[in-house]
Amino acid sequence: MPKDDLMPIGVFAQRTGLTSSALRFYADSGLLPPAEVDPVSGYRYYSADQVVRATVLRRLREIAMPLAGVGAVLDSGADAASRLLDEHVARVVGNAVAAQQKAAVIKSALGHAPGLPIAALKGPVLADAVEQVLTATAHEPGLPELAGLRIEASHEAVTLTATDRYRLSTRTLVPAGPPTQTWAGTVDGDELRVAAAEIRRSPLVQVEAVSHGIWLRVAGREDRHCRLLPGVFPDHRLMLASLGEVTTRVTVPKDLLLRALEEHPGERIGLHVAGHGVKVVSADDKRPGIPLSATATGQALRIWFELTTFYPAVSTAIGPDVMLDLRGHDQPVTIRSADRGDLTTLAMPIKADHAA
Repeated sequence: MPKDDLMPIGVFAQRTGLTSSALRFYADSGLLPPAEVDPVSGYRYYSADQVVRATVLRRLREIAMPLAGVGAVLDSGADAASRLLDEHVARVVGNAVAAQQKAAVIKSALGHAPGLPIAALKGPVLADAVEQVLTATAHEPGLPELAGLRIEASHEAVTLTATDRYRLSTRTLVPAGPPTQTWAGTVDGDELRVAAAEIRRSPLVQVEAVSHGIWLRVAGREDRHCRLLPGVFPDHRLMLASLGEVTTRVTVPKDLLLRALEEHPGERIGLHVAGHGVKVVSADDKRPGIPLSATATGQALRIWFELTTFYPAVSTAIGPDVMLDLRGHDQPVTIRSADRGDLTTLAMPIKADHAA
């Protein structure tokens, strides 16, 4: 190749973001040999065709991919390369989570303080409650507490609460024995979600608080540690206490309501309550509403929701029938089982003009 079509190593380094020393290393490792080496001076020259390979190589190293993996990606087709990237990222994330958990365990051990027994709960019940309530979490920059589950133990019960500011879900559990301590903390939701799969198979789980988290201790299985999150959890008790009077109440089969929401074509849905009937309606009024076999009492009302807010609130309700307590088109709706009150979810509506 004519020298005029080649770049010296310094120019190629500027084009690709790799240092000259890195280029020499990758040449010696066989990942990016130069297009030509001057036999007298030893100067290395690269072609324009190598810029893409060098840039991809640099980006792969930036995500800590080992040299063997880099070579495999560079020499693979698009589908195989994507698979290799996914596998690498999964390993990195898994290692980071494991390190984070181990660091939290070490921090707890550094205090030399014994754990504080909180309550004993049935494993399957606790696992179900964790998964139900965690549907109301969100990962928001600067608000780590919204990705957590608030655990509050009184002398009578243990309450789990989560909120993403558009939904609030809370469930009250009756312990196997009276809680030994009053305690409250916001626990990492992702770690609890992983722990739920393990504790589901345990008849009894002992919840124990330590300085930076909680332990879920089970007989015959590995104990699970979950970190406490920083940040102040929203004052959900004030929100619940300030709810207005219920003006409309709807009781509807859960499966029928979910099916109507699934068949609804839009991202925003409306509930139209009139007389004793209920319909799932569209914002443009051009599509016929989906009537539901439901019982309705109180004032006529049309209220709008984001599907991503309303659907998970309904889907996690316990039992075959759900009860919707409505307070007006701009007030939170309470969603709960028609015959069980230990799981309650609040969902925020949207303005009518936002539904269009």
